[in-house]
Amino acid sequence: MKAVRKKRKILGSSKRPRLVVFRSLKYIYAQVVDDSQQKTLFGASSKSKPIQAEIKKAKSPTEVSRLVGKLIADKARERKIDKVVFDRNGYAYHGRVKALAEGAREGGLQF
Repeated sequence: MKAVRKKRKILGSSKRPRLVVFRSLKYIYAQVVDDSQQKTLFGASSKSKPIQAEIKKAKSPTEVSRLVGKLIADKARERKIDKVVFDRNGYAYHGRVKALAEGAREGGLQF
Protein backbone atom coordinates (compact mmCIF):
# COMPACT_ATOMS: atom_id res chain seq x y z
CA MET A 1 0.00 0.00 0.00
CA LYS A 2 2.82 2.42 0.80
CA ALA A 3 4.42 1.83 -2.59
CA VAL A 4 1.18 2.78 -4.35
CA ARG A 5 0.98 6.06 -2.43
CA LYS A 6 4.58 6.91 -3.30
CA LYS A 7 4.12 6.04 -6.98
CA ARG A 8 1.20 8.46 -7.20
CA LYS A 9 3.53 11.32 -6.31
CA ILE A 10 6.53 10.30 -8.40
CA LEU A 11 5.80 10.59 -12.10
CA GLY A 12 8.19 11.23 -14.94
CA SER A 13 7.43 13.24 -18.05
CA SER A 14 9.20 13.69 -21.36
CA LYS A 15 10.94 16.81 -20.03
CA ARG A 16 11.81 15.26 -16.68
CA PRO A 17 11.78 11.43 -16.82
CA ARG A 18 11.89 9.15 -13.78
CA LEU A 19 15.13 7.44 -12.73
CA VAL A 20 14.09 4.12 -11.16
CA VAL A 21 16.42 2.03 -8.99
CA PHE A 22 16.13 -1.69 -8.35
CA ARG A 23 18.60 -3.61 -6.27
CA SER A 24 18.96 -7.30 -5.68
CA LEU A 25 21.43 -8.96 -3.37
CA LYS A 26 23.96 -9.31 -6.18
CA TYR A 27 23.25 -6.57 -8.76
CA ILE A 28 21.88 -3.04 -9.03
CA TYR A 29 19.79 -1.73 -11.90
CA ALA A 30 18.74 1.77 -12.96
CA GLN A 31 16.45 2.80 -15.77
CA VAL A 32 15.03 6.06 -17.04
CA VAL A 33 11.29 5.95 -17.72
CA ASP A 34 8.97 8.40 -19.47
CA ASP A 35 5.63 7.84 -17.74
CA SER A 36 3.65 10.04 -20.13
CA GLN A 37 4.50 7.70 -23.04
CA GLN A 38 4.81 4.63 -20.79
CA LYS A 39 8.23 3.81 -22.22
CA THR A 40 11.57 2.87 -20.76
CA LEU A 41 14.06 5.16 -22.48
CA PHE A 42 17.26 3.37 -21.44
CA GLY A 43 18.83 1.51 -18.56
CA ALA A 44 22.09 0.47 -16.98
CA SER A 45 23.09 -2.15 -14.47
CA SER A 46 26.05 -3.72 -12.79
CA LYS A 47 25.92 -6.25 -15.64
CA SER A 48 26.45 -3.58 -18.33
CA LYS A 49 29.35 -4.30 -20.66
CA PRO A 50 30.84 -0.75 -20.86
CA ILE A 51 31.79 -0.78 -17.17
CA GLN A 52 32.75 -4.42 -16.64
CA ALA A 53 36.49 -3.67 -16.44
CA GLU A 54 35.91 -0.98 -13.81
CA ILE A 55 33.52 -3.23 -11.86
CA LYS A 56 36.19 -5.91 -11.55
CA LYS A 57 38.50 -3.33 -9.95
CA ALA A 58 35.81 -2.08 -7.54
CA LYS A 59 36.28 -3.15 -3.95
CA SER A 60 32.70 -2.95 -2.73
CA PRO A 61 29.10 -3.06 -3.99
CA THR A 62 28.81 0.63 -3.11
CA GLU A 63 31.58 1.48 -5.58
CA VAL A 64 29.83 -0.61 -8.23
CA SER A 65 26.62 1.34 -7.61
CA ARG A 66 28.45 4.63 -8.06
CA LEU A 67 29.80 3.39 -11.42
CA VAL A 68 26.28 2.43 -12.54
CA GLY A 69 25.09 5.92 -11.56
CA LYS A 70 27.81 7.52 -13.67
CA LEU A 71 26.94 5.25 -16.61
CA ILE A 72 23.25 6.15 -16.45
CA ALA A 73 24.19 9.85 -16.33
CA ASP A 74 26.39 9.43 -19.43
CA LYS A 75 23.56 7.74 -21.30
CA ALA A 76 21.20 10.53 -20.24
CA ARG A 77 23.58 13.22 -21.48
CA GLU A 78 23.80 11.47 -24.87
CA ARG A 79 20.02 11.81 -25.13
CA LYS A 80 20.11 15.43 -23.89
CA ILE A 81 18.42 14.66 -20.55
CA ASP A 82 19.80 16.65 -17.65
CA LYS A 83 16.95 16.61 -15.10
CA VAL A 84 15.20 13.54 -13.70
CA VAL A 85 12.86 12.57 -10.88
CA PHE A 86 14.57 10.08 -8.57
CA ASP A 87 12.45 7.03 -7.70
CA ARG A 88 14.22 4.95 -5.08
CA ASN A 89 11.48 2.31 -5.41
CA GLY A 90 10.78 2.10 -1.68
CA TYR A 91 14.40 1.48 -0.69
CA ALA A 92 15.98 3.60 2.03
CA TYR A 93 18.21 6.38 0.72
CA HIS A 94 21.29 4.71 2.12
CA GLY A 95 24.17 2.56 0.97
CA ARG A 96 24.00 1.37 -2.63
CA VAL A 97 20.94 3.47 -3.53
CA LYS A 98 22.61 6.61 -2.21
CA ALA A 99 25.86 5.74 -4.03
CA LEU A 100 23.99 5.32 -7.33
CA ALA A 101 22.31 8.71 -6.84
CA GLU A 102 25.63 10.39 -6.03
CA GLY A 103 27.24 8.78 -9.08
CA ALA A 104 24.43 10.09 -11.28
CA ARG A 105 24.85 13.57 -9.80
CA GLU A 106 28.61 13.41 -10.43
CA GLY A 107 27.80 12.51 -14.03
CA GLY A 108 25.71 15.66 -14.40
CA LEU A 109 22.11 14.64 -13.66
CA GLN A 110 19.99 16.93 -11.52
CA PHE A 111 17.27 15.59 -9.23
